[in-house]
Formats: sequence, structure tokens, C-alpha cells
Amino acid sequence: MKTTIEIPDPLLAEARAMAARQNTTVKALVEEALRRFVAQKTGAGPFKLRKASFCGRGLHPEAEDGSWARIRHLIYEGRGT
Repeated sequence: MKTTIEIPDPLLAEARAMAARQNTTVKALVEEALRRFVAQKTGAGPFKLRKASFCGRGLHPEAEDGSWARIRHLIYEGRGT
């Protein structure tokens, strides 16, 4: 959608210079700034990873101690080193 907004000349000059330095367009800068502003005002929190456990059975019995050395051994077991 197209729209028209009024931007003070000094601010537009700064935006054009910034866009040139970042090898982008003023349009892209305005879109990014507006998206950030809207996300901030709507209370969009930080990214949260969804729960994706497989069948909810926990760790494989061989990895239950949870040490990195044991897990690394299990990952590379039988792969030559």
C-alpha cells in the first residue's frame, strides 16, 4: 500500500545518508523502524522456543548423566575417531 507522510528535511537527509551507508533504501529504513516501534508498543516479548520434546520420555538412558563428554562420545561413536 502506498501512503504519503511528511518528514522534516533534516531528518530525511539523515535517513538518506544512513540508507546510503547501509546500502539500503529510505523505504526499508522506515519499514524496519515502524516494525520495531509497533512490536515494542504491542508488548511483543523476546523469542520463545516452543516445546518440542519427542514423546516426553526424556534423555536416552545412556545419556542420563548429562555430561558433555558422554554425550559427545555417543554422538561420534562408530564414526572413526
